[in-house]
Amino acid sequence: MYNANKPKPEDLPSSAQLVRSTIIAAVAIVVILVTVVMPAEYGIDPTRIGRVIGLTEMGEIKTQLHEEAEEDRRRELQNQSPATTDDKSSSWFDRLPSLFISTAHAHGSGGHGPGTAVQEHVVVKLEPGQGVEIKLVMEKGAVADFTWFAEGGKVNFDLHGDGGGQTISYEKGRGVEAQDGQFIAAFAGNHGWFWRNRDSQTVTITLIVKGEFSEVKRFD
Repeated sequence: MYNANKPKPEDLPSSAQLVRSTIIAAVAIVVILVTVVMPAEYGIDPTRIGRVIGLTEMGEIKTQLHEEAEEDRRRELQNQSPATTDDKSSSWFDRLPSLFISTAHAHGSGGHGPGTAVQEHVVVKLEPGQGVEIKLVMEKGAVADFTWFAEGGKVNFDLHGDGGGQTISYEKGRGVEAQDGQFIAAFAGNHGWFWRNRDSQTVTITLIVKGEFSEVKRFD
């Protein structure tokens, strides 16, 4: 018996039509991938269409957040590792030539006595994508007043502390040119800033800090 629901042979697509449909679908997928998915997810925009419709910025933010999350995880692991901490406990200005001390208090690795109010002036240059961490060795309840500014661009920052198995984040910011304020060490340990240059040119960060700390350290 003839089945009326069965398509007739002449109604079925030919092999050439199937191939053409497959090619069209593949091209459409590639176009969507290049113009939508790559800009929105990874900030990669070879056609520039994503930037016009605002997807590229979204992808750049996602990528930036992922990179900074990885950086935070790496720094947390380093702070929890006694071997790493000991390796980085040497004098910070002896480690890297790009960091300069320009006050009378910066005279070597001996540091300052606990509870002594001192002032430091730190200047550091960051290339695009580069990050740096500057921390003060402080006792619990010690106070630090600070001001810092970025010349040549904007930076992301995280003012935080760690020590004795404890961690704390005082404040975070993205695309910031300057900041000033005060913080009180929540516990004994290292307290300070992590900056990352998210601009396309070199940024110079100047930090002026005054308070109760015994040493200044740099971590990369």
